[in-house]
Amino acid sequence: MTGPARTDLQRWSARVDPAWSVEAWRAVARAALQRQVTPPQLDWLDAGDGSLLDAPSVLDAPLPVEPPPTQAAVPRDFLELAATCLCHREPQRLALLYRMLWRITHGERRLLTNPADPDVVRAMALAQAVRRDAHKMKAFVRFREVPGEQEAFIAWFEPDHHIVDRVAPFFARRFAGMRWAILTPTRSARWDGSTLSFGPGGSQEQAPREDAREELWRTYYANIFNPARLNTRMMRQEMPARYWKHLPEATLLPMLVRDAGDRVQEMHDRDVQAPQRRIPDRRITPRAPATANGDDLDALRMAAMGCRRCPLWEPATQTVFGEGPQNAKVMLVGEQPGDSEDLSGHPFVGPAGQLLNRALAELDIDRGTLYLTNAVKHFRFERRGKRRIHSKPQMSHVTACKPWLMAEIENVRPQVIVCLGATAATAVFGAGFNLMEKRGRWHALDDGTRAFATVHPAWVLRQGEGEAREAAYRGLVEDLRRLLDDRREG
Repeated sequence: MTGPARTDLQRWSARVDPAWSVEAWRAVARAALQRQVTPPQLDWLDAGDGSLLDAPSVLDAPLPVEPPPTQAAVPRDFLELAATCLCHREPQRLALLYRMLWRITHGERRLLTNPADPDVVRAMALAQAVRRDAHKMKAFVRFREVPGEQEAFIAWFEPDHHIVDRVAPFFARRFAGMRWAILTPTRSARWDGSTLSFGPGGSQEQAPREDAREELWRTYYANIFNPARLNTRMMRQEMPARYWKHLPEATLLPMLVRDAGDRVQEMHDRDVQAPQRRIPDRRITPRAPATANGDDLDALRMAAMGCRRCPLWEPATQTVFGEGPQNAKVMLVGEQPGDSEDLSGHPFVGPAGQLLNRALAELDIDRGTLYLTNAVKHFRFERRGKRRIHSKPQMSHVTACKPWLMAEIENVRPQVIVCLGATAATAVFGAGFNLMEKRGRWHALDDGTRAFATVHPAWVLRQGEGEAREAAYRGLVEDLRRLLDDRREG
């Protein structure tokens, strides 16, 4: 469907600077929508590009005499997709995104739910290429020490797309304690220990060639290389030759691959050696029935580390899977990991987790007997300066993570499930569940498991100080007291 369009054939130009900035693109796109400029009338230009038609800027286009009807709000999923696609080097990406925006605001609001639409297919392909490039940058950037400077490092990398601004915050979190710079042909990022800044590109000659640590790294890599697990096809797929120049261990690969067969045979012929230390016997605890595909909790936890079902894995530090006894009678399901959980890899260890510990201790409930997990396994956040601020996960994130939650429930088989917060309640009870109307009430799930929902401890903390927070806390404690009633009944 298309909406009202301008009747004149005037062409306009729209310039985005920087070309990968979703804020810059949104400002120009919003101006074009307000002026009812249709996609065919608009020539999109990257920063620095010239227009062959010398069309005037769309910002100079006159506003219509009658203002257009209020445009529908743009779905957040589209803005996230646009932010990723804009990092691609494809020149037509700007026009593609505006065409999709026009369709969404002129009758096709659910455009992204049609996976067969050509525009959606193309945008998804561009976004996937950007995410793959970002993943490779995280994996293959190697910092080298700057001679004569203490704790100062420079790395050279050649990305396929405009991803430096997108990926640099990852390195700022991972290497916060040192000063570093990442140089690429078109863009550079610098971290001085407190502030992340960006500048023009550089050349490979500006980065150190090698430092003393690389010889130590090569020695370590050669010793941990397992010839019995060598798979050259997967190696080429995951570590393409074009990245080898960034990796000090790459000089060892031809020799390690060549000698792999002899080393495997040597390992096979080696005499069996008795263990040098005695490993104490570990008491085997009974496991709950496995899931249909044979995974137990340990296998699920390992598999979840590589989950790419939704984009949340990319900025997060790690997957935060559930923890607790395999045979726990009670499972607590929260919303998603917070900043502390993302960094530590354990659920409910931040401020909300400490409040939960206080409530459980008040009720004399041993946290160690509970299985604690979240509906979403990766931390979704917005960066404000140095801080990472919690951002509520979307329904698509909950849906993508639901198979992990269902597998946990299937493995643990708890007698009781407690949903902490609306997101957890939606994941367990379904989208129509109203938390504030139904909190603290027992419900039976399809398999007979008893469950109830209450507020998330983080919600209690958001009530401010004084009486409001204390009242919210008392309400949480009273809801959790139902676990004691269930224990007495059992």
